[in-house]
Amino acid sequence: MQKFNTVERVTVGMDISDRSCHVVALGKEDGEVVWENQVATRGAALQKCFSQIPSSRIALEAGPHSGWISRLLSSLGHEVWVANARKLRLIYENKRKNDRVDAMYLARIGRVDPLLLSPIEHRSEQAQSDLGVLQARESLVRCRSRLINLCRSQVKIYGSRLPACSTASFHHQVQGHLPGQCQSALEPIIDEIAGLTEKIRVFDRQVLRLCNEKYPQTARLQQIRGVGQITALAFVLVIDDPLRFARSRDVGAYLGMCPGQRQSGDRDQQLRITKEGNRYVRSLLVQCAHYILGHFGEDCDLRRKGESLISRGGSGARKKAAVAVARKLAVLMHRLWVADTLYDPFYQSHRQAA
Repeated sequence: MQKFNTVERVTVGMDISDRSCHVVALGKEDGEVVWENQVATRGAALQKCFSQIPSSRIALEAGPHSGWISRLLSSLGHEVWVANARKLRLIYENKRKNDRVDAMYLARIGRVDPLLLSPIEHRSEQAQSDLGVLQARESLVRCRSRLINLCRSQVKIYGSRLPACSTASFHHQVQGHLPGQCQSALEPIIDEIAGLTEKIRVFDRQVLRLCNEKYPQTARLQQIRGVGQITALAFVLVIDDPLRFARSRDVGAYLGMCPGQRQSGDRDQQLRITKEGNRYVRSLLVQCAHYILGHFGEDCDLRRKGESLISRGGSGARKKAAVAVARKLAVLMHRLWVADTLYDPFYQSHRQAA
């Protein structure tokens, strides 16, 4: 490490990769490079490096390592800003992009105005750990679906069909329906599907335990018909701290379900939703919206809103209505969580009638 003044407050930019971090520090007064360093992306190495630096402002990009690194640096007394990488075209579209230049840009932006970094806030370590349970379960569900699709496509080659059934009972229902020509190939697959189904059941019990013991607020969200334990728990874990949103309406934008905007003068284009934020929670909310709008959905304000949008017609009206209902559902779930109140399916209707 180059020598630097141990009492001088600096602005630090960090470009993080799997193996190492390139660090550039700028002086507070003149913005000149005070020191540079390359540190291994390991907790001990980062702690040794940044414990020698006085409390400073540090800017880094969001990524796989940014969560634990930001928590480590904050514990050392530094002011940490995690930049939204999608907002920094200055960096990712640079024609002369390298680790040192990226770290330099982060430091200079952080020195001028850290809000230009479009900073994000990482969820807590405990919430991230519990969210891993849902992510692991989702990976197993996807693997099982692909294997089931493989089995169904293979038997069609021989003019057969497997019976329609739920994914959980697939390995039982297909017994005796496999053509002789593909039994040797598919029986190991069926056994693997059975094993995955049992592992998914284990995760389901773990999800139930988390909802009941650690996150009782999920019960409030499940008052809404169509919102189950997995959706409620995923929503709570991803939002983590509901009070960081000044308005419940901000949650829709946070999860990427609000249309983008490109307005200039008299021109105002109609854009698709931004799809920013957590894709897993967004997909769960859209699934809930499809249920609310489907045959088994009960009458409520959310369903009526979706039906009014569908009645307008147009290209992909039902899909657009499902996204709109999902956005309103996210707002409603956040409001129920913050207000700690009972769910009224016709709250808006009663309010308009009054």
